[in-house]
Amino acid sequence: MRVFVTGATGFVGSAVVDELIEAGHQVLGLARSDASADALVRAGAEVHRGTIDDLDRLRSGAASSDAVIHTAFDHDFSRFAENCRRDGVAIEALGEALAGSQRPLLVTSGLAMMVSGRLGHEGDPCLPVSDGYPRASEPTALTLAARGINAATVRLSPTVHGAGDHGFVPILIDLARRTGRAAYIGEGQNAWSAVHRRDAAVVFRRAIESPKAGARWHAIAEERIAFKDIATAIGERLGLPVVSLSQDEAQAHFGWFTKFAGLDLAATSTVTREALGWTPKHPTLTQDLDDAGYFDVKA
Repeated sequence: MRVFVTGATGFVGSAVVDELIEAGHQVLGLARSDASADALVRAGAEVHRGTIDDLDRLRSGAASSDAVIHTAFDHDFSRFAENCRRDGVAIEALGEALAGSQRPLLVTSGLAMMVSGRLGHEGDPCLPVSDGYPRASEPTALTLAARGINAATVRLSPTVHGAGDHGFVPILIDLARRTGRAAYIGEGQNAWSAVHRRDAAVVFRRAIESPKAGARWHAIAEERIAFKDIATAIGERLGLPVVSLSQDEAQAHFGWFTKFAGLDLAATSTVTREALGWTPKHPTLTQDLDDAGYFDVKA
């Protein structure tokens, strides 16, 4: 199968590219720079120059492929609403190129704000697009599926970890270093789920090999890790105190990250494991904190 992958040199997308190639698939990777193109060639993929805002290039990449995996997303949270809008437009363009066929489109989404106080699961509906939560990836995929396009979603854990991670856990480590303490809010029992990037890549590969329109797959290896436990692990490794903060104190400590630090993002992947025959086998978050370079001093 020839698979067009956006975000093909990103943290998750590069793992997806490696997984597809190792399984015998051809990969056409979207590249916006010479460095990205060179990385794709080294990985054994073909290069398709363009960006997620170049809709004609997205359509041509999708039109020339048997399947599409969309992992690209601009994680500049200072422009989150605009980036979500751009993401929705890109997904629409990819869907247009696949219309009238059964060639599958797999879109990347997350778990934020779906449920609280229990484990989320694949049957939980996504939030509609709103000013409070503008992420449009999953709603757009579902709209495409309702129009007969073979679109589905992979929901990623809030913590996708491994060497080279530049997501939420590195943000928390940097905050601890700068403030001199690792922190959580209240009792810190709001929980996050986690998955290693290579385990997540297997979910993408198996989901694109066995497509199901409208499906919601969960790339989740560890169902719930209390936020307090994450903060404690960071504090122990940095030799810093671990403290509980009130909501007012949390805003001063976490800044823009306060909302994420207080979310309950625990979820299960039972349906995904059974339907796709998926069993995570790579290191846990705790193991990666020791072995994946999270605490290497950055220049």
